[in-house]
Amino acid sequence: MNLPQPPPLRLDGRRALVTGASQGIGLAAACALAHAGAEVTLVARHRERLDEVVAALVAAGLAAKALALDVNDRAAVREALDGREFDILVNNAGTNRPKPIDEVDDEDYAAVMDLNVRATYFVTQVVLERMPQGGSVINVSSQMGHVGAANRSLYCASKSAVEGMTRAMAVELGPRGIRVNTLCPTFIETPMTRPYFAQPGFREAVLAKIPLGRLGQIEDIMGPVVFLASPAAAMVTGSALMVDGGWTAH
Repeated sequence: MNLPQPPPLRLDGRRALVTGASQGIGLAAACALAHAGAEVTLVARHRERLDEVVAALVAAGLAAKALALDVNDRAAVREALDGREFDILVNNAGTNRPKPIDEVDDEDYAAVMDLNVRATYFVTQVVLERMPQGGSVINVSSQMGHVGAANRSLYCASKSAVEGMTRAMAVELGPRGIRVNTLCPTFIETPMTRPYFAQPGFREAVLAKIPLGRLGQIEDIMGPVVFLASPAAAMVTGSALMVDGGWTAH
């Protein structure tokens, strides 16, 4: 009897690009891909922190390179990636400015939408030219692309846009062998979210929404990232993978 064989959760010989990779979710994604065998290029704006992370990965025997780059600068992205090829792209760079809707100004709007939406779109556009054998694009979205929350109308708008572009890209790029999916975490304890949890009552309000009863840790996204990047997800595209502890199940 010929039993079916599971596809590998390995990425040996694959080349990955991860944006916003010097800390938090991006760092976890880069580590996960590297441990799975990929050669990972880590992108972030601040060279010193980025070099420190890459040095630690290399010291652990993993294949990693640093690329100091502002992903909002389209020309710089195109120039920096010239001559490189990738099989995996993780669009993780993002930001949030939580405010009541009547306090959001033009600067807030530009900061959030430019990084969360515009940069994701155009970094993908550039990397697609460097995916000759097909590949996997993982857009780090959020549970907030699927639900609403007070003081997060701008962030929810940006992540909803990421969800829409991901589905459309999946349809358009499928014939080229390129899969496009989103990863949708709940509140993960990272440097970006740390100030939120310092607010009185915020942690308790978040935990009340999560059936699993705990906050997310960066390790929680590592398995899902490897899955979406690997042959194990060969038939998965245009999907949103929730890593939310059940928040959106309500």
